[in-house]
Amino acid sequence: MNTMTLWDISPWGFAALACAALLVGFSKTAVSGANTVSLAIFAAVLPARASTGILLPVLITGDVLAVLTYRRHAHWPTLWRLFPAVGAGVVLGTLFLVWADDGIVRTSIGAILLLMTAVTLWRRRRADRAGEPETETTPAARARARSYGVLGGFTTMVANAGGPVMSMYLLSAGFRKLGFLGTSAFFFLIVNVAKVPFSAGLGLIDGRSLLLDAALALFVVPGAFLGKWAVHHINQRLFERLVIVATVVGALQLLLR
Repeated sequence: MNTMTLWDISPWGFAALACAALLVGFSKTAVSGANTVSLAIFAAVLPARASTGILLPVLITGDVLAVLTYRRHAHWPTLWRLFPAVGAGVVLGTLFLVWADDGIVRTSIGAILLLMTAVTLWRRRRADRAGEPETETTPAARARARSYGVLGGFTTMVANAGGPVMSMYLLSAGFRKLGFLGTSAFFFLIVNVAKVPFSAGLGLIDGRSLLLDAALALFVVPGAFLGKWAVHHINQRLFERLVIVATVVGALQLLLR
């Protein structure tokens, strides 16, 4: 599969990708899930399958900045519960990419995101009526972690769209703002780095595409600093609403393209 290089992009196309990279940095340190908008921009400017390989190193840059910012707030027991299921999801996503075309990929992920959003809102409403959240040690909670983990691994492999799935899981588990950001930062750094060999094996990443990534990574940094500033001015309820809205917008973009 031919990858895209810096010289293949028009000035307007590069400007759009730069804005998307800025949003990646912002989403990693402020509103997780908002980078589904970046995904849509990359897929609009670049061939859809090639765009996933170009976007991955940009996301890793944002992940590194998020880990440096929120490393003290990660909840490792949650991460260890998720990783085995995520690994299974990445393998399934790789197999899916071997035969699925762009339309099937977009429709499948958009539908999954809307379903996960609806389930999360329903669970949160039920927990509010019950007066106490479900603990993460119950059989139902462990099953939920496995299901979200598989879906997160699958969606992050096929379209770098695991952010909204994990956002819905962390919200449903009752994470507060900084714990949410710290846990998701380590989660995506580890998962995205692990995806690199799979993407390279599929021909989505090579030396030529990395030149474009190097140019776009420069725009991730100011976005991350903007997100770090913004998160301290967003209260918990607004934070949760923004995450949910970003997830729904990203899902609709995938379904309607």
